[in-house]
Amino acid sequence: MVVIGREDATGATARLGHYRARDGSRGAAVDLDVDRPHVGLVVGKRGSGKTYSLGVLAEGLLAAAGVAPVIVDPMGAFTPLGTADVSAMVIEPMVRADALDPRQWCTVLGLDPEQGAGALVWRAASECSTLDGMRSWVTDADAAASTGRAAANHLALAASWDVFDPAGTETEVLCSGGLTVLDVSGLDSRPAGAVLAAVASALYDARLAEQTSRLPWLLVDEAHAFTDGVARRPLRRLVTRGRQPGVSCVLATQRPSAVPATTASQTDLLVAHRLTSAADIDALRAVQPTYLDGGFGARLPEETGTALVVDDGTESVHHVTVRERRTPHGGETPRASDPAGAGTHESRADGGG
Repeated sequence: MVVIGREDATGATARLGHYRARDGSRGAAVDLDVDRPHVGLVVGKRGSGKTYSLGVLAEGLLAAAGVAPVIVDPMGAFTPLGTADVSAMVIEPMVRADALDPRQWCTVLGLDPEQGAGALVWRAASECSTLDGMRSWVTDADAAASTGRAAANHLALAASWDVFDPAGTETEVLCSGGLTVLDVSGLDSRPAGAVLAAVASALYDARLAEQTSRLPWLLVDEAHAFTDGVARRPLRRLVTRGRQPGVSCVLATQRPSAVPATTASQTDLLVAHRLTSAADIDALRAVQPTYLDGGFGARLPEETGTALVVDDGTESVHHVTVRERRTPHGGETPRASDPAGAGTHESRADGGG
């Protein structure tokens, strides 16, 4: 057995799959290190198995001691875990208004913090800890009628998202012993981004304040949807500074070209499935390590369910066949030939995502 992510043999691991020999036969078992914090990137075109691989990692984290896995699920691919015979909880997350700082409030509402309504929302977020409090503060503020009306309308939009609550989702829930799936599949990109921003900050702060002894793992599917919004700064902080307090971050995306270069350069575990877009391959090539011979384009797998794994910790490269899932996979694309047009949820590495 080979453990990707470390050189010694001690500590918890998660089974990723098996080596793929040149003749296609099954080789030695391949595990991932989950004993130490990591920054991971799982990439692949739609249907190549990236979401499936993220689920394989989640299963491994479920079986490991001392970790707190959290999945942000924008497509509903992981909601079947809530009915599986595993310690997983699927929730529709709520966010405290003060989990976002004033700048983030302006970002999520698309406002310029130095102009009119944006400046008013900034002040309201600085003064109040709840969304209702912010709305009341804006109503009573000494501001031009048009400015107050614009700020009030934007805050009313935020209230319509139904994700802000004074209680929020407790850090104790996120850092419990089981897997927490945050179902944001029913949310638009801005409220979903607010949830991710709040959760990323909560996990980081919890470790800094020693509020949990568990090491959090934040797994984000379809991460390209969050790289240019309110979650950008919290995610950047996790990938650049999260390992020191013990927070791992794994982003899965079908568009590595949309992921900030900083994220790709900080990645120490890369799981690359099939890619065909020149822009996406170029994005990986830009951060290609010197020990990867032949370049990403030539080394990427052609078959679904196989992956090129780059381990920057040990400066090694592996061709891996991802193992079969033990829990339901909800990322497959429905087919007209399926009963009622619904996709099956078989535990197979040739599933969607």
